[in-house]
Amino acid sequence: MAKTILFGGLTPLHELFMKGAVESLGYRAEFLPTPSNHSFAVGREFCNRGMCNPTYYTVGNLIKYLQEKRAKGIDVENEYSFVTIGACGPCRFGMYETEYRHALKLAGFKNLSISILNQSEFSSEGDLELTPSLVWRLVKAVWVADIVRDLGYQLRPYEVLSGSVDKVISEMKEEIYKVLKKGGRVKDIIFVLKLLRKKLEELQFDYSRVKPVVSVIGEFWAHTTEGDGNYNLHRWLEESGAEVKVESIAGWIDYQLFMEEEKTKLEIRAKGLTLNRAKKLFFIRGMAVTFRNLYNLFRRVFSFRPRPLASQKYLVELAKPYFDHFVVGGEGHLEVAKHIYNVKEKKAHMTISVKPFGCMPSTQSDGAQAKVLSDYPESIFISIETSGDGEVNVKSRVQMKLFEAKKAAQKEFDELLSSLGLTKSTVEKILKTEQFRKPFLKLSKDYIGTTVRLLKANEKVFLSSALQFRELGA
Repeated sequence: MAKTILFGGLTPLHELFMKGAVESLGYRAEFLPTPSNHSFAVGREFCNRGMCNPTYYTVGNLIKYLQEKRAKGIDVENEYSFVTIGACGPCRFGMYETEYRHALKLAGFKNLSISILNQSEFSSEGDLELTPSLVWRLVKAVWVADIVRDLGYQLRPYEVLSGSVDKVISEMKEEIYKVLKKGGRVKDIIFVLKLLRKKLEELQFDYSRVKPVVSVIGEFWAHTTEGDGNYNLHRWLEESGAEVKVESIAGWIDYQLFMEEEKTKLEIRAKGLTLNRAKKLFFIRGMAVTFRNLYNLFRRVFSFRPRPLASQKYLVELAKPYFDHFVVGGEGHLEVAKHIYNVKEKKAHMTISVKPFGCMPSTQSDGAQAKVLSDYPESIFISIETSGDGEVNVKSRVQMKLFEAKKAAQKEFDELLSSLGLTKSTVEKILKTEQFRKPFLKLSKDYIGTTVRLLKANEKVFLSSALQFRELGA
């Protein structure tokens, strides 16, 4: 392709790595900047009425970028080709392609070529062909971005030197990008991830800070973006004293594969088993297993600290009393399932469900969440709508729930201290010793908070150290 591929809509880390994957096949590629409120205003100007936030932000972001390039004298229609994701309804995501074309025409870019990557059919339309080689390279890029991003959110809250984790990731992301641009062989990716681990191990961490774990779920774009589109929610929560549990894009792809398998099995039950249907089922399952194994292979570099992908079958079972998994659109049953998963499996003290204003699938989920909260009264849950404004009101509501989460995290810590017969001051002294200031330590799966998980997993060491402190009169 002679034109430069334009794409965007994820996090800067994902987009940099995806750029490398695309360039490895000889394409020229650029990713759009993170959508801003200015992008939203541009989107409102050129899009139809009644669109959701992601439409306004992403469409407006593209038009804003093209306008800036055209102002510099660049013939954007001959220079660029835009690539985006497409799907069927029932949510407005199924209308994105039409909305892009409509808005681009009104903005004076009617001849800009658009390629559509269909997430439901794993097919493409337009200049960019979705080949097996491209899919595999994109998967590796996205998986690595998921893992590095998750590590950042897990480690930053406990770094001794503020900004040290971001500095290491910023330095190493360029090295990862170079590896992906060269083709991204798995062994080369693992090598550069080991270098990232080594640099992170040079940093010091203070796990005496008891922090609530806050899970951010909801509509895909709204819970993924890291900008004005969700009021910079992830970093704001971090600055407000939380450890943020982010959702992986790998989990979303895993869900898409699972649903394709479920639909195929349903088709077989209804119409009978044929060779083509059997091949399709085998192919989908093979992809799902391969992709999961690859994700765990990359997680292994960091002693499995990055969070695993939840079982899709288990998520269906959790949501089953509240939401039929064949009701698709948006995140389908996942918003309900992830909420229950966070409570039942002790993955988060608090869950925030983020959705665009007027998002139909999220509205359906919110209806089911009322029953979930009735059945799980211990849950700290809040559903928020983003609309391009109202930031102060939304954050005020979140802060009230965050206060509850902080109390829950402290209670969890205090109860474990009491059960072990340890004092807070003793534990803090032990956590400030060299052996517990490292990034990759053994953590228990039986608790939520990182400090508590660390304490429980290393219980014998803490009890022994506490005894030594008492003998020394410390």
